[in-house]
Amino acid sequence: MQGLQAAKEKASGLFANKPLLFKNAQYETFHVEQKGYDQMYDGEDLETPPSPERPPPRPIDKYMRAECPCLSARYTVALLACFGFSIMFGMRCNMSMAKLKMIEKHNSSKGVYENTPFNWTVEVESSIDSSYFAGYIITQLPGGFLAAMYPANWIFGVAIVASCLFNMAIPGAMSVGPAAVVVLKVAQGFVEGVTYPSCHGIWRNWAPPLERSRLATLAFCGTYAGIVIGMPLSGLLSDYISWQTPFYFYGVSGVIWYIMWLWLVFEKPSKHPHISGKELTYIEQSLGTACQAAMPDFWNTPWKAFATSPPVYAIIVANFCRTWNFCLLVIFQSAYFKTRFNMPITESGFVGAIPHLIMTSLVPIGGMMADYLRKNNIMTTTTVRKLFNCGGFGLEAFFFVLVAYADNKYVATIELTLGVACSGFAISGYNVNHLDIAPRYASILMGLSNGIGTIAGCIVPIVINNITKDKENLAEAITEWRAVFLMGATVHFIGITFYAIFASGELQPWAEPTQQYESPMKPLDHETTFTEQPSAPLKGTEAPGYGAIAAPPPRPPAPQQHVPNNPFVSGAFYQAEPVQPPAHDYQQPSEDGTY
Repeated sequence: MQGLQAAKEKASGLFANKPLLFKNAQYETFHVEQKGYDQMYDGEDLETPPSPERPPPRPIDKYMRAECPCLSARYTVALLACFGFSIMFGMRCNMSMAKLKMIEKHNSSKGVYENTPFNWTVEVESSIDSSYFAGYIITQLPGGFLAAMYPANWIFGVAIVASCLFNMAIPGAMSVGPAAVVVLKVAQGFVEGVTYPSCHGIWRNWAPPLERSRLATLAFCGTYAGIVIGMPLSGLLSDYISWQTPFYFYGVSGVIWYIMWLWLVFEKPSKHPHISGKELTYIEQSLGTACQAAMPDFWNTPWKAFATSPPVYAIIVANFCRTWNFCLLVIFQSAYFKTRFNMPITESGFVGAIPHLIMTSLVPIGGMMADYLRKNNIMTTTTVRKLFNCGGFGLEAFFFVLVAYADNKYVATIELTLGVACSGFAISGYNVNHLDIAPRYASILMGLSNGIGTIAGCIVPIVINNITKDKENLAEAITEWRAVFLMGATVHFIGITFYAIFASGELQPWAEPTQQYESPMKPLDHETTFTEQPSAPLKGTEAPGYGAIAAPPPRPPAPQQHVPNNPFVSGAFYQAEPVQPPAHDYQQPSEDGTY
């Protein structure tokens, strides 16, 4: 036993100052006061910090806990938001693949014929493609205020499921006419317009400051994962079943996702019935009182500060440039491969998904890299945002120039893959910059910038459909698509220049409400104690006056004496009183009368 105890003590000495390999590192250092104690702890000294009061469990919580295995509550929110964006952007691929299927040429014994159930002109196609963004732009700014006034998680969930229901109605609307399709696409854009602002409203309550980039990018990478899955899946379903199938598939998927969202996601950590006490304490301590401040309404929003702030304009310009090229790829990438290299629909769907697949993996990696550089003080937040945004835009613009002159489909695929993948780093730039410069107004700024950026989504279908009118003549098609990609590269170069000059990652002076003036508290030495005036004598020490006879002059004040251990007296005049001398043990006298 002694040998065993000695070995244990030796091992304890060896590992006393060593970091644990499996130490839980997903919580930053924070401090919490212990009730009834004066000591502090940093979140690592105790296995479980004091658990706060929980909201009452819902009926479903009695059978299934609202938690995802192996994931913390905040990363569960990020993952489900990622799935929601995937469904939303996957639905955008349904129409482009359906149009390719409807105009597909077939060989038969009677010659070549086109399967065109809906004979739409270029103008009708442009109207349908841009109608979504006409509705999308309307609710961007109101979406920011809705996310500030109501629970942002409710708004996000309702927007996704409503869009899915509209998506299931589109095949029937096509039979009615293009006007019915335009109405449904406008309705889809109208409800989806609140998703980005409401997502920023969610992170206002859930994202610790040093985890903003990784949580936001994890959620936003769903936009690219949606393209990765949506393009090939829509092509497969259109090719092997029917062109209507993708619309129904995504509609049903959205309803299932909404059920999971209602079960696992809550407005804020304090309303989650099963979040761990440690995670709740970490989130609330890291956010401080910022998320507890009352959200602004329309009238107390600093619109003038928005209009005169260069960092706000930098985010808006970057959003516009990104939306231009993103819509170019989502709407016309498959058409480019089919027209330029005569790819089949299924192959063009898979090839078009490759760039977005690589970007989906790079977006969260870029978020972690950005947070690492900020957390370790390697770069300032401003430098990190500019580096990631300008680097991502610049590389994508460079590869767009190469794609414009590509003569081989494999070379074009590689160049497009590299360009689109590198643009994923830009999400750690402009797309989370709202939370840096004005976390209080992040959802409103996101709605404002995304709303103005959506103008690009309205313009791109009209411009590109008119540039690429000639789909039969290959020589003309090469020239047209070259102009399209050179235009996209130019848009990015403009965005790089503007963002590099005017962007900022620092909290802006107008970003927090003005503090109301409060009179400073009196120091302890000047607090009123027994007397209203420190120089006045205690009551009862002055001589009484009788009738109209003037009172004699007051006695001089008693000498001032500090009472060190009395918390009720500090600097007051204290009348000294005699104190009984300390008692001594009484000794009986001896027989001779001595002690």
